[in-house]
Amino acid sequence: MTTGHGHREKDPVAVVGAGLAGCLLACYLARAGYRVDLYERRPDPRAGSPERGRSINLALSERGLDALRRIGLEEQVMADALPMRGRMIHPVAGQLDFQQYSHDGRRAINSISRGALNNALLAAAEAAPGVTVRFGHRLTRLDPRTGEMAFETPEGEVRVTAPVVLGADGAGSAVRGELAAHHGTRESTDWLDYGYKELTVPAVDGEFALDPGALHIWPRGTSMMIALPNPDRSFTCTMFWPTEGPAGFAALRTPAEIEDHFRTHYPDVVPLAPDLVDDYLANPVGRLGTVRCSPWQVEGRVALLGDAAHAIVPFYGQGANCGFEDVVELDRCLTETAGDWGRALPLFERRRKENTDAIAEMALANFVEMRDKVASPVFRFVKTVEHALERALPGRFVSRYELVSFSTVPYAQVQRRVRRQQRALGGTAAVLAAGLAVGGRLIRRKP
Repeated sequence: MTTGHGHREKDPVAVVGAGLAGCLLACYLARAGYRVDLYERRPDPRAGSPERGRSINLALSERGLDALRRIGLEEQVMADALPMRGRMIHPVAGQLDFQQYSHDGRRAINSISRGALNNALLAAAEAAPGVTVRFGHRLTRLDPRTGEMAFETPEGEVRVTAPVVLGADGAGSAVRGELAAHHGTRESTDWLDYGYKELTVPAVDGEFALDPGALHIWPRGTSMMIALPNPDRSFTCTMFWPTEGPAGFAALRTPAEIEDHFRTHYPDVVPLAPDLVDDYLANPVGRLGTVRCSPWQVEGRVALLGDAAHAIVPFYGQGANCGFEDVVELDRCLTETAGDWGRALPLFERRRKENTDAIAEMALANFVEMRDKVASPVFRFVKTVEHALERALPGRFVSRYELVSFSTVPYAQVQRRVRRQQRALGGTAAVLAAGLAVGGRLIRRKP
């Protein structure tokens, strides 16, 4: 464990946002010897019930696990996680189709509740030396030149000054809003014309109603539903549908319309979800978008990270993993600059920006794959060829999915490597594909 960044007198740091990235960041900064004030606009989430229908279970994979492992939190967090080794495709009619994620079937992404993970990280941050968590503090003003901030609290306005301010306050970031309004940061949000809504498939006689070792997908062309397992043996289902149109959220208003739509498009779900209509009517429709902004940092003393800097759509399961990777990179930059924030923050942005742009692009592309392509025989055949290539050419061919989910290769490098592989292995892939198609067996060749 490192004990510090070699900085003589460490400036106290204000972290705005006690979500996943903010709590992890507080843990890393405390380990490095910083005093941290962690501000959160909500009351303590451990004291109340979670916000209904807004969880989107997380798929924790290697990038997130690597960040937790570095500060000794992996084992504790993984106690609540359920490994999913592949996707289970649910057609409207016909057999289920299990598609493993890795070529050997051994690697998994891990289903975990956002709330459970946040609570674990919050407890770790509170227990870290020098960290103070302040709930019920909503940022209303920030001057990056001086570090002066104003917070609205139940007791009235509170004003504080911090030498360094880090905004980890999510896609609707107040820190980013202040930087955009007064200090030249440009921001944009590209909203999808899709929303999401959650349903629950409860346990049946104390057991899972679906296979808990898979991420379940109901691909329906222009829309889809997914389901991830929970430790209480329920599943959290998330519908990703157009907001408007005949198959969109706006079109289904009455219990009869809702039931009819599900019986037509998701017939196997109806008997498993007794509260389907109530959940549908009660749970909100969330929005999905990609946040981009530049610069992420101002004056070498105020910076954004995680969703506040680069929120992405959830279709690669990389939002939290990417935010955790930000924390690791910022910690690395502080080490390399001996704790000089004026150098560390611009270095952090330079290193991370192309990678977060790359995963934003890949997440949007994966939405099309999940809702449309996974059910097609052509897609299944391509995946079979990919896995065959990984076995035949170990280390030389690795699929995009495995590089994103089961490695810490920077996202932009993943994009470049996959493009190179596709060019370089085009001929080999064709030979192997022909062997699979004609003979039904792959003739393996040593690389």
